[in-house]
Amino acid sequence: MPGPKPARVLPTRFPAKRPYPSGYKYNSLRDLVNRGTTAHPIKERRDSPMTAALFPVHPDRFRGESDPVKRPKEFACFSYDQEHRFRLDDSSLKWYYPPTLGADLSKGFEDFIKHDDSIDEHLDSLLATIAHHEKETGKPIDAHVVTWRGMMAKIMAVPFEPRDGFEMNATLYRGTIFIEENHGFKRGQEELKQFYKNPIPMEVMSFWGYKFETLSTLPAPWGETSREYIESRDTQVVNNKEQYCSVVRTGLGKSILCLGGEVDAIWDSKPDPPGATTNWVELKTTAELIKETDMDNFENKVMKWWIQSFLLGVPKIIAGFRSRDGILVSTQEIATIDIPNMVKQRNRARWDGNVCINFASAFLEWLRQIITDEGVWRVRYSRRAAHIEVFRIEEVGHGSIITEEFMNWRIKLDRAVAAATEAVVASEEVEQEPVETEQQVTTTTTTTLPDAAAAATSAA
Repeated sequence: MPGPKPARVLPTRFPAKRPYPSGYKYNSLRDLVNRGTTAHPIKERRDSPMTAALFPVHPDRFRGESDPVKRPKEFACFSYDQEHRFRLDDSSLKWYYPPTLGADLSKGFEDFIKHDDSIDEHLDSLLATIAHHEKETGKPIDAHVVTWRGMMAKIMAVPFEPRDGFEMNATLYRGTIFIEENHGFKRGQEELKQFYKNPIPMEVMSFWGYKFETLSTLPAPWGETSREYIESRDTQVVNNKEQYCSVVRTGLGKSILCLGGEVDAIWDSKPDPPGATTNWVELKTTAELIKETDMDNFENKVMKWWIQSFLLGVPKIIAGFRSRDGILVSTQEIATIDIPNMVKQRNRARWDGNVCINFASAFLEWLRQIITDEGVWRVRYSRRAAHIEVFRIEEVGHGSIITEEFMNWRIKLDRAVAAATEAVVASEEVEQEPVETEQQVTTTTTTTLPDAAAAATSAA
């Protein structure tokens, strides 16, 4: 009588000594291995959505002409310096200058000055920049939604990139929805990627992108930069703490957005007056295209490039093509506006730009009908799910999404605006008083509208 079959030995993709990502648990090693490198974590949650609102993800619903889009216009900016200190200026702006081909993108990895992204920065810098702008204009921005560009990019990509899940936190404050990334979920996903089997460590491949930026930028316009610096960019220490961030007003469908996001470089110079089209440049790296499957992968990647650039109004992408071992072999200029049509020309287009726009437009309009009260809300998309779910996790308050400084500023601004409005009403009433007699001397009273921004700032 034959004995029991021997148990199948499952190969492991994960180093035995490497701990599992914090905050996650797995049913079994078999569960991980059977899912391959796209292992889906089972996270212990306290935020069980008892009454979650669901937004269906069906790409075919959103095909057709694009919803109206408002061209992104920069109305403010800020910088992080080489120590990642926040500055209300454009001091970290870089200028594009072509890199030298044949450069080794791995060179300098051991000296890489890397920003510690384990710290949750919330929306703090974006809110400080918005408040500074409002102090100058004397009125609040008119956005329905305020968030980082990266959050909107994740939402726009959902119809064609179901493998990427996300979690965000949202809150309603004075009629505007503020959205940030759920930092705990993000960290868990990043730790999980460490288990993926890649011939080259993820840290090195990530460095290649930053190295390409260093090779392709100057700290000042070409005419103001020394030849010595230009020719020594290959030896410059790579530091991703330094960033220039653009803050734009844009719109999808019926929703007005205020988005903040990093811009890699500028082609020539910032326009005067502000708000005009700026020749921003987005810098990206990708593997050189050799096989047909490489083109399929590139098409998926270029969708994310297009979304990121589209949302901030970046007109040009410089793609650096590298060998499998990180040698820069060529560069190509790609006009952002041309990317969707380039994809459509392929016999089997893998995504549609209009669907991305229409999906995001419909989702934002729906979200504004769901988040109508205070508290903190969770916006969650589980990989390959059929819907995005939204549910409240805190009944009152705004969590850590909105800073005390920003709320205090808005209170002062509201008071200043109310005082200015009362002054205007009083002025109109005086001017409309009837003349009692012809002999009465009429005195015209001129009332100057108080500067709301100055009043609020002085009150601060």
